[in-house]
Amino acid sequence: MNKISRILALAAIVGAAGLTSSCSDFLDKQPSNELTKEKVLADWNLFEQFHYDTYNFLRHGANRLSGSWLDSSTDLAHTSFASGGTRTSFNIGNYYGGGGWSELYDTWESRYRAIRKCNFVIEYATTVPKNPRNSDEEHAGFVRVLTAEARMLRAFFYWEMFLRYGPVPIVNEVLDPSEDMITPYTKRPSTKEFVVDFILRELQECEADLLDYSTAWATARAGRVSQPAARALASRIKLYMASPRFASESGVTWQQAADAAKNFIDTYGANFGLFAQANIAPEENYGNAVLFSTYSGANNETIFFRNDAAINWDGISQDTPVGEGGSGGNCPSQNLVDMYDMADGSSPFAQYDATGAPVYPSGAQTPAINPASGYSDAAMWENRDPRLKGTVLYQGTPWGTMRDNSTIDVRPGMADNPIGNANATQTGYYMRKYIPATILSSNHGGSALRLWTIIRYAEIMMNYAEAMNEVNGPCPEVFQMLDAVRGRAGIAGTVADRADLQSKEAMRNFIHKERTVEFAFEEHRSWDVRRWNVAVEALARPIYGVNVAMDGTLSRKITQQRVFQEKMYLYPIPETEIWKTNIDNNPGW
Repeated sequence: MNKISRILALAAIVGAAGLTSSCSDFLDKQPSNELTKEKVLADWNLFEQFHYDTYNFLRHGANRLSGSWLDSSTDLAHTSFASGGTRTSFNIGNYYGGGGWSELYDTWESRYRAIRKCNFVIEYATTVPKNPRNSDEEHAGFVRVLTAEARMLRAFFYWEMFLRYGPVPIVNEVLDPSEDMITPYTKRPSTKEFVVDFILRELQECEADLLDYSTAWATARAGRVSQPAARALASRIKLYMASPRFASESGVTWQQAADAAKNFIDTYGANFGLFAQANIAPEENYGNAVLFSTYSGANNETIFFRNDAAINWDGISQDTPVGEGGSGGNCPSQNLVDMYDMADGSSPFAQYDATGAPVYPSGAQTPAINPASGYSDAAMWENRDPRLKGTVLYQGTPWGTMRDNSTIDVRPGMADNPIGNANATQTGYYMRKYIPATILSSNHGGSALRLWTIIRYAEIMMNYAEAMNEVNGPCPEVFQMLDAVRGRAGIAGTVADRADLQSKEAMRNFIHKERTVEFAFEEHRSWDVRRWNVAVEALARPIYGVNVAMDGTLSRKITQQRVFQEKMYLYPIPETEIWKTNIDNNPGW
């Protein structure tokens, strides 16, 4: 096990508090067998360990909102159990609800703690004595790398803050841990000042001193941030800044976003690709792209990720069907299911909107069907994009070892929809993606690696396709990227041959749909619909599900009416920070 994963494994052992313990807690220990600031700054090995602990602040998306996933706050899913954090906060418009605390409030506190750790490394790295075993030249190299890593991680943590709260005070010095973390800092910069002039500049300036590809992707360093990761993050940020919500403030153009993605492809296209193993079903390759690591499974798609240790049954039981002994958890919606194309590449429905979803006529729960596709609601899962099978467990899907016939059965009273089980799916679906099937073998005695992918190569390709369509409309570069991503998934045909995708607007909506499907449950949807300026349209619509009768007949239903208002584009700044600092809150809060 490499150094980063050992640290993450240790954090998992000591529990969630260990993942978010502040820098001040770490440094303010009394001298004993615990570390003090003086000891850390007197020993290069301890200083390195202090820095590596910052990686614990890279969050894993599974169950981090009181047992629920962030995507269950969007139109993609619904949490089955009533205590799920998104059900008691986001879904009902309660942005002060305690169930959403880990996302709504802890993000502010934990990101600033992580930033303080980064600032500590940046400020003191040159003052720590070198390891006697290392030469002056070697030590100087270590200082440069650690400082660059701290700068990149700090940029990423600030980016996480921006997505949720907008521009926040920039703190680039080590504050006194005995005082409020940002009391002296109340000025909120503009979007351009915060993102373009600070975050993007940081990524550009630190990149050269980060580990290069060949060094970072050695097994012993798997999970370390790197030159490719910094450039990939810059690609994502430029795409966001060129999007409708931010373009006028940022000054970033679609051409610049396209250039950033193309630069990554040209520089690192030989190192990264769409993960696909020979003789493996397309849906398995798609699923493994977010499960396998670079050093276990030879996954060449991951660029920036949280490198966790192996998990077992406890790591997936929360999101496993009740018939398999699980708690239901993150249950995909019919809204998501409706976004998947047919396997031959055609659209099952007649029209799609800017959220990427098919258009549901007023008062209807079924979109208008495209007759040429062969789609039928009576057999809605047949001949669909294989990514559906790789993401969603639906009626009749072979799965697990504990239920009758080892298939999903959500008919009334059956294994996955038993009478009186409050955790049974309310949408008619269970989650497949991010759940390693090997854990279910041997009476749930198996284990498997499950890292958390922050950026993978498919995103860079989709970034390029989206930006190029906005620059030139449908064109060969757009077709090439989309066909590659869809081809890995096993979809036949080419996008260029589709008569319904010949305008910029139609292609835009199609790309929005493709991003949603490709990155389902990877924490993209919440931010994509915001940057596209369609969050109200996407997140205030009803959540649809499906009923399966005893004879197999399917009928659509409304699972939940959702609440989303304009002010919810940004989270409220935690009230305690408002009281302490009198900082300006976000509009509407």
